[in-house]
Amino acid sequence: MGFYTTLSRLLGFVRDLVFAHSFGASAFTDAFFVAFRIPNFLRRLFAEGAFATAFVPVLTEYKAQRSPADLKSLIDHVAGTLALILCLISVLGILLAPVIIGLFAIGWVSDDAAGEKLALAGEMLRLTFPYLFFISLTAFAGGVMQVHNRFAAPAFTPVLLNLSLIGCALWLSPWLEQPVVALAWGVLIAGVSQCVFQIPFLAQLKLLPRFRISFRHPGVRRILRLMLPALFAVSITQINLLLDTVLASFLVSGSISWLYYSDRLVEFPLGILGVAMSTVLLPRLARDQAGQAPAEFARNLDWGLRLIVFCGVPAAAGLVILAGPIIATLFLSDVFVAHDVQMARLSLMAYASGLLAFLLIKVLAAACYAQQDTRTPVRIGMIAMSVNMVFNLLLIVPLQHTGLALATSLSACLNAFLLWRSLRTVYQPVAGWGLFCARIVIAGGVMSLLLVWLAPPLSVWLDQALWQRVLSLLLWIPLGIATYIVTLLLSGMRWRHISHSA
Repeated sequence: MGFYTTLSRLLGFVRDLVFAHSFGASAFTDAFFVAFRIPNFLRRLFAEGAFATAFVPVLTEYKAQRSPADLKSLIDHVAGTLALILCLISVLGILLAPVIIGLFAIGWVSDDAAGEKLALAGEMLRLTFPYLFFISLTAFAGGVMQVHNRFAAPAFTPVLLNLSLIGCALWLSPWLEQPVVALAWGVLIAGVSQCVFQIPFLAQLKLLPRFRISFRHPGVRRILRLMLPALFAVSITQINLLLDTVLASFLVSGSISWLYYSDRLVEFPLGILGVAMSTVLLPRLARDQAGQAPAEFARNLDWGLRLIVFCGVPAAAGLVILAGPIIATLFLSDVFVAHDVQMARLSLMAYASGLLAFLLIKVLAAACYAQQDTRTPVRIGMIAMSVNMVFNLLLIVPLQHTGLALATSLSACLNAFLLWRSLRTVYQPVAGWGLFCARIVIAGGVMSLLLVWLAPPLSVWLDQALWQRVLSLLLWIPLGIATYIVTLLLSGMRWRHISHSA
């Protein structure tokens, strides 16, 4: 799973590289990113978010405690009911596309000069909205496979999205009157291909669903009860990012694109480690909960948290320090100019400061949902989103788009802390956390000082040729990782300190 997730994230880098070099950061790219962010937000809400966290624990319980016929019946009825709900939402989204764009980019509505951008975004939303239908069914299939310990196919699926977007950007866009619309077609093609890709794997498990609609099936009712509060809580980070888009529509053109590119770079470690960890950990914790094994539950959660801290600290520090060089290396071009690099660098630094919190939320939320506890994350999510809005309003004027990114990171820190505190009754940390954290902080500090001291300033990177920037990054990133690991080893850190034995 880690391999395919890494492959997907690397292709995501290639995808964003193609976007930046082909379309830059402009009013037109702002329009696409809004048109894609809306169904993508709903995808994370329905597919990877509330649905997955409600569906996997219930399916795990059915697999452990019910007959194969009951398990198949649950899959059939969930598939049919989910498909009906998604179909209705998708049709409404297509019909109301201009209204929805106006709600999520309200700053464009009040700007007479933004009429073309608003119309273009509405046109692309009609193409991208059906993606929600197909990708949510893809997530349903992924949940079935994860419960049966089949992780490779769900992990490979995002690769198809990146390939589709890259292909449409390179080969379809020259044929269209407005080239950026090719990206919207790429999203739609990707949704269909991702859904179809799951079919043979479900057939191999003999769990290919027969779509049956029933809101009275006991399993469906339980999943819906768990989903409703989780719709808000599990995707609080995405809600905050969407609110950033709404507020960024009031800022200068390019702001939404700068936030998008910097967010995408933070999504790389978040996707490889955070999403992969929560995907693997959720069914494991759900099995511990269903088997009434609290000691194993706490032990598995402790392992997940240690691994997140071990990897998250250097990733966050590296992104903050090398934000400018990374963006310059990946995106600097004739249409993504030095000013765009400077602006995206600022928001990347702000997002990266909250990376560890984003990662911790993935694991801590999985622990809550494994217990079928959705009320606590909802309450915490409401607090975090309220705090995020306050920080948005306080920071947007002095810091512009960077303030929006920083507000998201600050609210994520609060979210992670409150989730951790809520789990104290079921989770007691394994001994050795104090020394473990001290070693991590020392190693991260040594790595950071080395990079700050030796890495050249951004102005030097901007003047270099592409091959020079690539070689420089290939030097500094491995050097930072090696420094971090060697410092940990010299401090006495060993693998057993992560895998439970203090």
